[in-house]
Amino acid sequence: MKYLIVVDMQKDFIDGALGTPEAVKILPNVIEKIKRFDGRVLCTRDTHHESYLQTQEGKRLPVAHCIAGSDGWQINEAIAALVTTPPIDKPTFGSAALGAMLAAENAASPIESITLVGLCTDICVISNALLLKAFLPETPIIVDASCCAGVTPESHLNALDAMRMCQIEIA
Repeated sequence: MKYLIVVDMQKDFIDGALGTPEAVKILPNVIEKIKRFDGRVLCTRDTHHESYLQTQEGKRLPVAHCIAGSDGWQINEAIAALVTTPPIDKPTFGSAALGAMLAAENAASPIESITLVGLCTDICVISNALLLKAFLPETPIIVDASCCAGVTPESHLNALDAMRMCQIEIA
């Protein structure tokens, strides 16, 4: 089985509180990737609460975003319409729950590959890619660069280089 992990394609990261032109630009690529993918598709969803600005992350990134239940927390409608499983909510950059779930599935039946797409390359995509590499060191982990965007174009490229050094395939 192949897996496609759609990381945090939420309104706040596309065209909301932390949106960027680069995030808007990759949206059609991500939609097409999901439509063409031959395997299981899962989404992660960055999830914060009203107390976000009092958290360590909130103090370092003082922009309320992805507050549970808000419009900005929602997965983009076109993507949500294509993914049949509920999103995996995560309170921080990487999802240990996702890693543990895929490791258990791999123990039952080896996973052929895991591809990641989404936002932001330099925060949540890299965190989840490295976390999955730690949970599943012998499973090919792939990041589709054409379906990712970073906080800036430069930090996107830096994250791709860092992942490449950690034996994550950049497609």
